Amino acid sequence: MTSPRSAPRTFSRLTTALFAGLSLIFLSGCKLTEIFNLSGPQSTMVSAGPVAKAQWDLFMVTVWVTTFIFIVVGAVLAYAQFKFRAKTEADEHATPPPQGHGNPFVEIGLIAGSVLLLVIIAIPTLRGIWYTHDVPEDEKANAMEVTATGYQWWFKFEYPSEMVPLPTGGEAPLVTGNELVVPAGVPVRVQLRTVDVIHSFWIPKLAGKVDMMPNRGNFLWFKADKPGYFYGQCAEYCGESHAIMRFRVIALSAPEYARWLENQKQAARTVTAESLAAAAATPTAKFASLKFEAGSALAASPGFDANPLAAWQDMQKPEPGENAQLIATGRKLFADKTCISCHAVRGHEGIGITGPDLTRVGARTTIAAGVLENTPERMHAWIKDPNHYKPGNKMFNGGYVDVDTGTAKFQLTDPEIDALVAYLHSLK
Repeated sequence: MTSPRSAPRTFSRLTTALFAGLSLIFLSGCKLTEIFNLSGPQSTMVSAGPVAKAQWDLFMVTVWVTTFIFIVVGAVLAYAQFKFRAKTEADEHATPPPQGHGNPFVEIGLIAGSVLLLVIIAIPTLRGIWYTHDVPEDEKANAMEVTATGYQWWFKFEYPSEMVPLPTGGEAPLVTGNELVVPAGVPVRVQLRTVDVIHSFWIPKLAGKVDMMPNRGNFLWFKADKPGYFYGQCAEYCGESHAIMRFRVIALSAPEYARWLENQKQAARTVTAESLAAAAATPTAKFASLKFEAGSALAASPGFDANPLAAWQDMQKPEPGENAQLIATGRKLFADKTCISCHAVRGHEGIGITGPDLTRVGARTTIAAGVLENTPERMHAWIKDPNHYKPGNKMFNGGYVDVDTGTAKFQLTDPEIDALVAYLHSLK
């Protein structure tokens, strides 16, 4: 049986082993992202823009400073435990030596060293705060403005400098829902707003978290180094479906962004038998290779996950085999079932503002604020039971169900949902 007196020696061995193991990890030259597989779609360890890169560099300064402190303190502790350990039974029972105040030189040296280490961290911290606060002066002339508004539980994006005509006359800023499309290499200043509770805007690979506060303006900026597809989400608990309040940022090359913007400014696409006959259907690669089953994964198909930017580009094209009659039926149902009271479809019947703008919903890669890949199967499941995939959402509570009485306002049959899906997917 181990003697209680041997506990210090056991602790000394454990401390030394832990110290050696951690030091090997930090000094081996390996990347942390490779060791711990931390390069996922929302990894903060993989930066794709200058703001995220500045924040990562500052984090690594702190890591190396604290690693240095750990190594020094660990080495001194290991040395003291090894040097002054009880080597014999007599040592274990020996009277402790007289205790003194300490060495003033050592104490002053520790204080000075601590101040120096804090200065080493403080200088890049202040520089990083200054840089990430707002678009640098030399880039402000080329920056674009976007307004992001948080709702429970989705994001609205407005382009205040890009105006579109309204059916009733006049103009309004271009609006999209849950997908923010920007040109790569251009600084983007995002005005952050909320219409209800506190949300938080976070694109891990492009910029850190900034809160959306009620009755208080806030902002951040980012720039994507190159075209790509970036994942974002709310990072502040905001209610029942906070964890699935997601969005996407799609960075495009300048020509591709110009084409996207020109298409967005047009009224909603109207499919007729004549338009289908006039347009030669171009086969497109379909990424949604999996059939959707209730209760299965809320993520995307393997093809989508492998190349989400290519999937987004593919979604911009009209789908082959469109049924003009079914689409027209879905459009009528969209109005008859009061979808127009919450959603807007520019050039069609919808004028609502409490739900996402659906003018180009068929061209988006996700629905339900980033929860489901935008395929006919998944859209059918979402429309049939939105509360299953995003509990507490206003499409269900207030749309399908009367909040006060708990009774259903209306019901949709599977054929009706199929018609709605055909109509919504035609909106490219």
